[in-house]
Amino acid sequence: QVDLVESGGGSVQPGGSLRLSCEYSRSLYGASTSDIYCLGWFRQAPGKEREGVASIGRDGTINYADSVKGRFTISRDNAKNRLYLQMSSLVLEDTAMYYCAARPLWTPCTTAIERTSFTYWGQGTQVTVSS
Repeated sequence: QVDLVESGGGSVQPGGSLRLSCEYSRSLYGASTSDIYCLGWFRQAPGKEREGVASIGRDGTINYADSVKGRFTISRDNAKNRLYLQMSSLVLEDTAMYYCAARPLWTPCTTAIERTSFTYWGQGTQVTVSS
């Protein structure tokens, strides 16, 4: 089991920036977080499907959805067990609940960021872009 807790959401004007953070851990006492290979960010707007935003492997391999390339940056700090999403040049369409997720243990990322490939999920943090 993997536990994930997001933070950093909020309201911002178009063109603004936000940084999301996700703390990840193993539910089993003493289990290693180094077994968590692939982490990702997803988002879900009202009335829409949950979509992949970005993913990052433990080796630093990164994938982005086309809609956020050049605007969002995913990163992770394995020593601190933290995943980040730096969001810049935000637009109205970025408004959504953002979720941190992890693939099954020892499973690397693929180029596709598919919701069904991720097993563990955080509770989400709301990002609202409005003028």
